[in-house]
Amino acid sequence: RATSRHARRRAFALVIMKLTVVSRSGRELVAGGLTVADGATTDDLKAAFHKAKPKFYPTRQRFTLPVPEGAPPKTRGVPLDAGKSLSKDHGLKNGDTVVFKDLGPQVPYAVVFLAEYAGPMLCYLPFYFFRSEIYGDALGMKGAAKPLLQVQFLAMVVHTVHYLKRILETIFVHQFSHATMPIFNLFKNCSYYWGFAAFMSYFINHPQYTPVSETQMLAGFALSTVAQLGNAHCHLYQASLRSDGSKAYKEPKGGLFKYVTCANYACEIYQWIGFNIATQSAMGWFFVSCGAFQMYFWAIAKHRRLKKLFPGFKRAFKLLPPFV
Repeated sequence: RATSRHARRRAFALVIMKLTVVSRSGRELVAGGLTVADGATTDDLKAAFHKAKPKFYPTRQRFTLPVPEGAPPKTRGVPLDAGKSLSKDHGLKNGDTVVFKDLGPQVPYAVVFLAEYAGPMLCYLPFYFFRSEIYGDALGMKGAAKPLLQVQFLAMVVHTVHYLKRILETIFVHQFSHATMPIFNLFKNCSYYWGFAAFMSYFINHPQYTPVSETQMLAGFALSTVAQLGNAHCHLYQASLRSDGSKAYKEPKGGLFKYVTCANYACEIYQWIGFNIATQSAMGWFFVSCGAFQMYFWAIAKHRRLKKLFPGFKRAFKLLPPFV
């Protein structure tokens, strides 16, 4: 019987693992450590930590391995990837330490996307449909009751279709690598999209708005439409890479991705360039400039990541042919 009890204790010791959880400053967060199964994954670790610290739900947590002693000053700890085995994939064993980072309050990606794409329509359309009331009654401008121009009508249609497409893609096409993002991004993204939509609409639908030539208008909207269709094709192709439900990175090789690392960004930028050629709005040009500036850094990071993941990865352009 003693031998049997000893065997059971030994077997129990082999199937559990106790980990010390510390903050990035080194403070221990769970007295006595967290106990998980020997074959536990990062998801199991997050569930156990959530049970010990209910405030920190799983999507708010990020765990890394400690930075090795003697490592360069800017060295970061290796992150514990979702679904990966703590022992087999990350080499953790009983008594080891993991580092916890609070990612802050989170909100689902889809919620952020729906909010940031629905808002621009709500901000743009009133200046078109209630022009007389806004510019005339509220602001006292002359000419607010005169008929709208063709370019103002087409701009409203193109702008609205763009964001309707974005909403439909969020619901039916996009598959997000991460379930959530920091709630701060909701306010930041909405401020960006909503604010620019309102200012663009204010100037484009202004009673004193001066249109470009018909040739320039039609050429601009043609470019915008073609680029928007290209963007939709890119998103559908990207979704097809994860049709098996996997969230792992896969090398994009089809369509425009044969030539441009971030073909979807390229189409997005050219879509707004076309829109601004047609409408010639200073605020519109500022909007696309801000967007392109941010996408440039995203494209550089993505190109670097794909080169690291797929040896031999090479594309003629990273973001915006024929320039970058």
